[in-house]
Amino acid sequence: MVNERITPIAFLFEGQDYDPRMFFLIAGPCVVENEALLETVAGEVKRICKRLGIPYIFKSSYRKANRTRADAFTGIGDEQALELLRKVRQQFQVPVLTDIHTPPEAAMAATYVDVLQIPAFLCRQTELLQAAGATGKVVNIKKGQFVSGEAMHFAAEKVRQTGNNRILLTERGAMFGYGDLVVDFRNVPIMQAAGVPVVVDCTHSLQQPNQAGGVTGGRPQLIETIARAAIATGADGIFIETHPEPARALSDGANMLALHHLEPLLEQLVRIRKAIVPE
Repeated sequence: MVNERITPIAFLFEGQDYDPRMFFLIAGPCVVENEALLETVAGEVKRICKRLGIPYIFKSSYRKANRTRADAFTGIGDEQALELLRKVRQQFQVPVLTDIHTPPEAAMAATYVDVLQIPAFLCRQTELLQAAGATGKVVNIKKGQFVSGEAMHFAAEKVRQTGNNRILLTERGAMFGYGDLVVDFRNVPIMQAAGVPVVVDCTHSLQQPNQAGGVTGGRPQLIETIARAAIATGADGIFIETHPEPARALSDGANMLALHHLEPLLEQLVRIRKAIVPE
């Protein structure tokens, strides 16, 4: 049984040995901090995914444009960070994903990476979606915390109108009051109805934004719960930000998964996937 929604992005996984019925993984540190971090995470996650037969996309943002405080870390410099992402792509032979924030960034980032990600707060920005689609790269659109699953069909259509059908939609929770998020797993089949693969972001879905101290909080102890539910509800892929030492991460450490916890979690998810997807 082959998931036909994956067909437009299947080229990303050429050379990776995996069962086409398996979910794919988008994972990496929140932001490019330094070369050593990228090499550590990419190497370890690739090893795990190869052993478990999971197709893998490395993720890290070259710059963080959406920060609570003006003095928060945003990056090491655009060109330097993008060059490090290109190096990961070449060294580990895996596709690479990064965020973009403005239309001019689309063509620039597309020369370094394989997947352009539209941050949740920007999922309605028509010119940004069109610019990303025009590159021909895979475009991952994160569902805004203020947007319904049904409304994301329109975001996907903005990319399609550029002639690009390489689209992912990602569920990452909805605002619940001022400082919490909840995940509506009905959005998995609702967004799949747009004919695209749907990813569940298991780490940003557990953010607790708008904290009084100006630093986003999180509930990482529930990552496993969200991930298991994502696979059980039929998500095509999962998104997990991971770091060897989340407490020392320069961005989103409060909701990242410690790298040493990733392998046992993925082992569980593979068992769930095999139980629900017929051979």
